[in-house]
Amino acid sequence: MLNFLPVFIQFPLHVILQILNLALWGTLIILMGIPKLLLPFPPLTRMFNQLLNFFMGAFAFCSVSLINIFNRVEWDYQVEGELKQDGWYLMMANHISWLDIILLMRFAGGRIPATKFFIKQELIWMPFVGLGAWALDMPFMRRYSAEFLARNPHLRGKDIETTKRSCEKFRTIPTSVINFVEGTRYTEQKHAKHSSPYQYLLKPKAGGVAFTLATMGNLFSDIIDMTLLYPHNREHVMLDVLSGRLTKVVLHARVLPVQQELIGDYHADESFRERFQQWVNQLWAHKDNYIRRLMEAK
Repeated sequence: MLNFLPVFIQFPLHVILQILNLALWGTLIILMGIPKLLLPFPPLTRMFNQLLNFFMGAFAFCSVSLINIFNRVEWDYQVEGELKQDGWYLMMANHISWLDIILLMRFAGGRIPATKFFIKQELIWMPFVGLGAWALDMPFMRRYSAEFLARNPHLRGKDIETTKRSCEKFRTIPTSVINFVEGTRYTEQKHAKHSSPYQYLLKPKAGGVAFTLATMGNLFSDIIDMTLLYPHNREHVMLDVLSGRLTKVVLHARVLPVQQELIGDYHADESFRERFQQWVNQLWAHKDNYIRRLMEAK
């Protein structure tokens, strides 16, 4: 434990070690992605994917180990239901911080298959992260505003096409597809701007989840309703982590069945779209109530 160090020493030391960890495993992932691209034969692709997923898991393990070295963290992991490593999962999670991504990668280790995230297009230029995500077959999503789509209607539905193409790749090896349903990280400013009906969450965006289920619904073993919370670190989570001030992490996984009524044509079937949105909203109301109880008990 190094949290006894003063912040002006601890912060840069922790940052440097996390960067080195990212650089090491990111470089290995990128280098392994090259022969995977050049030798697109299914048996070799499966072998490369298994090795790439191992590297990703090792990155998360080392990153969380560093967090434990610099912080006195209470880890509250709860799982309602049964998880297995040889299935396919759709994980629907709220989004608070960049730390969420690392923690979900680590949570998957030994419990469920390796995680795949939908990545913002802009992150492809981020050192080690962009090319690493490309090598891991993570889908890059370009988000368009309503105003932009009004001026460029030919681009409407491009994110749906990306979702479908990416999900096809996930069929070859057990995978945990993670969707941050709110589409962005929670902040008080975003919460107020978008008039969220929830106390601790932003409004969920159901489309991406619906299209993922439509593409892979017959393959998913279950849905994981994942709730993340940092009860004592609500404002600047990553800054608190790097400064040794992270005190508690809650990860609550609720395993739900993939019901047939959750699979349908979200784009063309208005009745299905309304039912699916209602289901997601109910899920988010349950999650918001759970977070509220945790916050009241902290």
